[in-house]
Amino acid sequence: MPTSLQAIATKAKENRQHRFLNLYRLIDEQHLKESWLFIRQNAAYGVDRISAKQYEENLEDNIRNLVERLKSKSYRARLVRRHWIPKSDGRMRPLGIPVVEDKLLQLAVARILGAIYEQDFLPCSYGYRRKRGALDAVHELTVKLQFEPYNFIVEADIEAFFDRLDQDRLIEMLSLRIADKQLLRLIKKWLKAGVLETDGEVTHPVTGSPQGGVISPVLANVYLHYALDLWFQDVVTTHCRGKACLIRYADDFVCGFEREQDAQRFHTALGLRLEKYGLQLAAAKTRIIRFCRNDEPGTARFDFLGFEFYWGDDRKGVRRVQRRTSRKKLRNSLANFTLWCKRSRSMPLRKLFPLLKMKLRGYYNYYGVTGNYDGIREFFDCSMKILRKWVNRRSQRVSYSWRGFAALLRHFQVPWPRLRPRRRTRPRVCHA
Repeated sequence: MPTSLQAIATKAKENRQHRFLNLYRLIDEQHLKESWLFIRQNAAYGVDRISAKQYEENLEDNIRNLVERLKSKSYRARLVRRHWIPKSDGRMRPLGIPVVEDKLLQLAVARILGAIYEQDFLPCSYGYRRKRGALDAVHELTVKLQFEPYNFIVEADIEAFFDRLDQDRLIEMLSLRIADKQLLRLIKKWLKAGVLETDGEVTHPVTGSPQGGVISPVLANVYLHYALDLWFQDVVTTHCRGKACLIRYADDFVCGFEREQDAQRFHTALGLRLEKYGLQLAAAKTRIIRFCRNDEPGTARFDFLGFEFYWGDDRKGVRRVQRRTSRKKLRNSLANFTLWCKRSRSMPLRKLFPLLKMKLRGYYNYYGVTGNYDGIREFFDCSMKILRKWVNRRSQRVSYSWRGFAALLRHFQVPWPRLRPRRRTRPRVCHA
């Protein structure tokens, strides 16, 4: 972290009530050049159709021109390009893709906001934070359920969170820590920026933050920090007769309670609390689950961040919280893998298999948690059947029998399913 941001972080940690001024002046050429190192070079382009590589060809002049426009107050946020991606339930998820220049500027502001709010965010928040991730949230939830007396789970889902958050309320939240009106005005420009739809129509949404914008994750964390995290810590836990905990990753969260009455009260109050901030619970995905170690193994299950949690007996007969790949996520992963094989089947094998190995390692690194070997082995077995099917469709005849296909996997050293190691080790090589 640069010295300027470190000083901001130190001040924010020492005084939780301090409101920062003169943050706008930190967005200079040096700060933008440092922020450029975090820009993805293969990211999708915006409405100007200028890629990151094209922008980098004249980076010095582009940054200098951007800083001049910021100083003269002539900077204007460009339209956000709308892109739709399919969801597992058949619906479409809207993404907003800013131009490269806006991405760079948003990243520079996001680093400043991160230096401030990393000192304020509670330990229950894991999404889009430094040195924290989804697997940390999964591990923390597992430990709490295993060793603490949580017998009831409230599984909740916020309906279209990024499209519904109240922009004016968000600016009010930011104002509690930021007194720099120029920086707040800059954030407003991104929130109010028009959206270029796929049919060419330009819309100006009055709520939400574009999902896909570089600064959106930080703003989402700030919004839920005040709307949910602090309320749960200061109000919910103090009114509970038993223990209560919250684990949140972005807008995906679960809550554990020791007593059923506490879970019922929270479930009722949660909808009212979110409505106050312009949000709405998805009724079909919000429920209370009895999750007690003394119940019959496997009777109660719930999903969180791609994993299915349930009570079961280990090899020694000890009751433990078990985790496996969510059935929904497994189906989606296999569907995406099938689509990739279909599109890549004509690719030379020397290019196809390095990409395959990257996909498998990425899958193992996320889902290869303790106790989920069967889950990643199931994905491996199914994906290899799919791959053999499409590789054999490269010609009019069957090119590889199962023995020949196993030899092909050995030749390209396709990694065997493995759990995530505690320390870096070399993956096993497939000897099918």
